Amino acid sequence: MTDTSKLGFKQSFFYVLNGTATGIVVGLIPNAVLGEVFKAFDGRFFEIAYQVVYSLQFATAAAIGVLVAVNFGFNTMQAATVGTACFVGSGAVTFKDGIWSGGGIGDLINVMITAGIACWIILKIKDRIGSFNAIGMPIFGGAVPAFIGVLLLPYVSLISKTIGDIINSFTLLEPMTMSILISIAFSLIIVSPISTAAIGIAIGLEGLSAGAAAIGVTACTAILLISSVKVNKIGTTLAILFGAMKMMLPNLVRNPIMLVPVVATGAVSGVVASLLNIQGIPASAGFGLVGLVGPIHAFQLVQGSFGVALLHVVIAFIIVPFGVGFIMDYICRVGLKLYTVDIFKYEE
Repeated sequence: MTDTSKLGFKQSFFYVLNGTATGIVVGLIPNAVLGEVFKAFDGRFFEIAYQVVYSLQFATAAAIGVLVAVNFGFNTMQAATVGTACFVGSGAVTFKDGIWSGGGIGDLINVMITAGIACWIILKIKDRIGSFNAIGMPIFGGAVPAFIGVLLLPYVSLISKTIGDIINSFTLLEPMTMSILISIAFSLIIVSPISTAAIGIAIGLEGLSAGAAAIGVTACTAILLISSVKVNKIGTTLAILFGAMKMMLPNLVRNPIMLVPVVATGAVSGVVASLLNIQGIPASAGFGLVGLVGPIHAFQLVQGSFGVALLHVVIAFIIVPFGVGFIMDYICRVGLKLYTVDIFKYEE
């Protein structure tokens, strides 16, 4: 077991990041892979199956807390305590006007902060409360950091709101510039702790702005897939394809240079999205290729025959992002030697 008694900030920070990345995969992958499949079928069986994989997302914050605690080498009770603190601190369930309500994964930035606070407290008290462990651990290691997380939530949520406001301001620009900026923005946000889907819905992106957002997510996916297939196991690469781009968050923090090909691919893809007039709705803006949500809605909204619509979608979501992605990866990695492919290696 790792000695965590004298951990520095950097190592602790990456324990939190790695736990967050893995927790996101645990919580979101079932719905990302199976959700649209189950929705496509009628019958009570598939309805329940969809509800199950969809509702698993609500436990993402708790999963993150447990996995962060595992990284710190905590025992089962300590890990469960961090999980409960993160679930409450996420804001996934709220109390308003006398009613408890929920329906989301919560604020992942606040989850990370709450996890860090909970782990810090547990490190301080775990060897000092002795026989009072069963009482003291859930209170001081769970309730206290959860309380702090709830107090911080309104302020931490302003980060997502500010980013949403900035993206919303892009919609006032002329179509080409708007598409480029929104595509770049979503190509960056998808590998951050901020939810692209939540932002797309919150600010009501629709039409070309929603289409550009989905294209931006796809552009990032293309770069990650192109690089991941060279250094990671097939399961990791498939997880990225199915929507777990955020699992690359620790890699991004260690090597922000990886954003260069992402931004470049997002910009070019945004140009094509504008030229082809790729459309979307708020609910499809943050998904890209995940569950084929972006392509399906774009296909439905493209004006023209079946063949024209299909061609536009294939060009915008497959040919351009992956074609440009291969070129940008080669230029940055081989031509300019900005990085080696090892920076994309996922470490559990």
